[in-house]
Amino acid sequence: MSLSDVTELLARSPMFAQLDAAAREALAQELVWLGLPGGRPLFKPGEPADALYLLKSGSLGVFDDRQPEDAGGLIRLIAAGECVGATSLLGGERRTRTVRALRDCELLRLDGHAFEAVLARHPHAMLGVARMAIERLQQRDLSANATSLPRTFAILPVDQSVPAHALAMQLGQVLETYGSCAVIDGEQGASRSSDWFAERERQWRFVIYLDASGDPLWRQRCLRQADVLLLPARAAQAARPWPDPTLLDPRYTGHRARHLILLHAGRQVGPGAAQRWRAPFSGELHHHHICSSADVARMARLVSGHGRGLVLAGGGARGLAHLGMLRALREAGHVFDAVGGTSIGAIIGAGVASDWELDAMTETFRRAFVQGRPLSDWTLPLVAMTRGRRASLMLRRAFGGLQIEDLPLPYFCVSTSLSGGGMAVHRHGPLWLWLRASSAIPGVLPPVLRHGRVHVDGALVNNLPTDVMAGDGIAHVTALDIRADIALLTTAEESATPPLWRLLLQRRQDIRRPGLVSTLVRAGMVNGETASEHRRNRANLLLTPPLEHIGMLDWKDWRRAIDAGYRYTLDVLDARARDAAAAVTMDE
Repeated sequence: MSLSDVTELLARSPMFAQLDAAAREALAQELVWLGLPGGRPLFKPGEPADALYLLKSGSLGVFDDRQPEDAGGLIRLIAAGECVGATSLLGGERRTRTVRALRDCELLRLDGHAFEAVLARHPHAMLGVARMAIERLQQRDLSANATSLPRTFAILPVDQSVPAHALAMQLGQVLETYGSCAVIDGEQGASRSSDWFAERERQWRFVIYLDASGDPLWRQRCLRQADVLLLPARAAQAARPWPDPTLLDPRYTGHRARHLILLHAGRQVGPGAAQRWRAPFSGELHHHHICSSADVARMARLVSGHGRGLVLAGGGARGLAHLGMLRALREAGHVFDAVGGTSIGAIIGAGVASDWELDAMTETFRRAFVQGRPLSDWTLPLVAMTRGRRASLMLRRAFGGLQIEDLPLPYFCVSTSLSGGGMAVHRHGPLWLWLRASSAIPGVLPPVLRHGRVHVDGALVNNLPTDVMAGDGIAHVTALDIRADIALLTTAEESATPPLWRLLLQRRQDIRRPGLVSTLVRAGMVNGETASEHRRNRANLLLTPPLEHIGMLDWKDWRRAIDAGYRYTLDVLDARARDAAAAVTMDE
């Protein structure tokens, strides 16, 4: 790499661009080229902070070593043009995090003594760099979601019958919305040098490496260049392992995200396809069902870090307000790429993830909750006040034998594990069963017993799981919240229930006592409500309609709940639109 090339790279780097030409040239003379194969660590905690590094090409990951290896621990990505190690070097500290190459990387190393030499010759310029480096990197470490967005993608089909070229063209067209995109196949990239690929990645915001021929050497090049691995297959075909078995095991993919792309021949998702194709893989694996161009667009947003997520809270009968909020959001053109929820929010969210029409969804849930009366099968309260059979049948009728993996949109629901672990996030298995677990109000519905574990209502630990959605790399989270701030008031003064004869005498008096079911429902939400404030702050758009006039179990007020959610959301969206228009006017 020539001196002029290094100087040009420094001029493009956000950290060093402010240097004048003389300082950049002096700095370029001190930088040393370093190649780092994918999977190798650049440094580990406790090692001396004796250098900083400028990433020329490739992708690095910063890892939290307090998490176990199989849990990932990836804090953020470092893309080409960024620096790493500056804070520790300038602060005279030892390394505090592990930095590892996610794919083959080229770096430029600046030793501590070399930095001091350039600092002595150009003190004003280099001190400015030092201040900016410390401020930027400290702010980034404090940020909850500072992960850099992926820039390079490898499309690696299971065989040549997969229309990988058409998929690459569609994906590239969507990515053009967020920046320039190039598709490089084996004919264009064969026998090219690393510098050639680095130059293409510098010129284009996104690069898609396409293996359409099955050539082993080109496939390995695609693997080395990619931040994200896209693995398309025809969903209806018999599942089989990929030509490169290392793709099946996350230990060999360097913490790069793996996305299984299931291409369906018709307009409907084939049941069982996801389970069948996922079976050979181990570790974390995302999957996407592709039935139309809209599905490709959704997949593109998700894999590139531009996804939009919807989170729905629990709240008993008040949760029917979700249907009104969804109507207003759809009328305003809001589209969601992933869905998650708790309790009734999980149930209505499953309808969204099933891609149901809103009118059909409203009618289904009206029949289920209002006419079906799922909490009416009272029983001797050995475990709960109801048997839970009606609630289970209601969910079975609504969702049949659908597996979570078969939902058109990525989906999760939350329950509380009483067998240890607290919050349980469900992304696989029978949909109706985990919806039943997510809504199992302790004392009202019996818990769900599965694989030796006991699951109850997710509202106990996380009634608004925006943190789970954000942890999936979703860029924009819309949260439909149902506050549980119902004050259970009474006019009685007592510490024990009076005998039956006194209760009968008091029937004509204005004495109010909270009912058993209402007490259990409200008690089950207290802990989740207390912990929800920081989760509300995780939402980019938070909708919390006023529902004080609707009780937690007032299913007969379903229409009022829907109308309240609809009117409130319209008002919020109108206010946001006015604020946005005013901001544009001020800028002009």
